[in-house]
Amino acid sequence: MNPVQKAILDRRSIRAYQKEQLTEAQLNALLDAALASPSAMNSQPWHFTVVQDQALIDRVHEAAKARILKSPDPSPRFEDPDFHIFYHAPTVVFISAAVHPGLFYGTFDCGIAVQNIALAAEGLGLGSVILGMPRAAFEGERGDEFRAALGFPEGYDFKIAISLGTPAATKPAHEIQPDKINYVR
Repeated sequence: MNPVQKAILDRRSIRAYQKEQLTEAQLNALLDAALASPSAMNSQPWHFTVVQDQALIDRVHEAAKARILKSPDPSPRFEDPDFHIFYHAPTVVFISAAVHPGLFYGTFDCGIAVQNIALAAEGLGLGSVILGMPRAAFEGERGDEFRAALGFPEGYDFKIAISLGTPAATKPAHEIQPDKINYVR
C-alpha cells in the first residue's frame, strides 16, 4: 500500500488532544499541504487563519454553542457539559474564502484544502477533526467580531475549520459501505 493510501485509510476524526502545541515545523508542513491544494481554475479562494490562542478559540466555541442551543434541533453533544466544539485542541485552523456569487466552488476548494491538512497531519503522527459547527459563531451577532479577530480578509467568510494536535485517544475506523458505489460502464 502506498503512503498516501495508508494515510487515507488510517486517518480518524480525533476528539481528544494532548495539551502540547504543534511545532513550527509541523505547522509549516500542514500549511504547505493546504497551499498545495488544487482549486477550480487555480483560483485559490481560501485564506488560512491559524489560532493557538485558547481564549479566542473558547470565545468562538461559546458563541457557536449559544446559537446552536437556540436552534430547533440542537446537537445532543451539548448535553455533555465538557463538550467543546474544538475538542480542546491546541491549534485550530479556520479556513475562509471570498464571498462572491460567481465563486460558488470556493466552498468545495476549501473542503479539498482541509482534507489535505488532515492527511498531512496523519502523515506527521498528529490528529485532526474537520469542523463545520463553528459556522454558527459567524452567523450570529458576533460574526463580524470573529471575522476581525481571525484576520479574515475583506469580503471573506468562514467555510470550514480543523482542530489539530497530538492525539490523546483514537478510535476504530468507521465501517466501509461498499453498497455506496455504483458502476456505470
